Amino acid sequence: MAARSKARKRALDVLFEADQRGQDPLAVLTARLAEPGTEAALPQYAVELVEGVVARRAEIDELLTTYSRGWVLERMPAVDRAALRLGAWELLFNDDVPDAVAVDEAVELVRALSTDDSPAFVNGVLGRLLELKPTL
Repeated sequence: MAARSKARKRALDVLFEADQRGQDPLAVLTARLAEPGTEAALPQYAVELVEGVVARRAEIDELLTTYSRGWVLERMPAVDRAALRLGAWELLFNDDVPDAVAVDEAVELVRALSTDDSPAFVNGVLGRLLELKPTL
């Protein structure tokens, strides 16, 4: 697994844990970073991802709510919600990641960790954001 793919998985873990525990993702991130030996397990790009999602969460959640037809954000599987937030942040706010990579990586995360229907759902929502990116 590539370094950035591992970082995305670690960032998803932090977002998922925070969501499940009802905690602030930055607090979970800080706690993880304080654990001995975490620097190798939690790469800098994972930190950047979590911080980026938190900084833009209101915008990201509004877009996900608008373009996830028939789904309310709170009713989505938590893994899908975290992957969508990561993918949306990389797609819309991180110019270092090619758009196709942002979408593909989010889809692969849910393919490995969520329901059978999740890859198509995540691909559809992020694909719609990609189509609309020039106007957002």
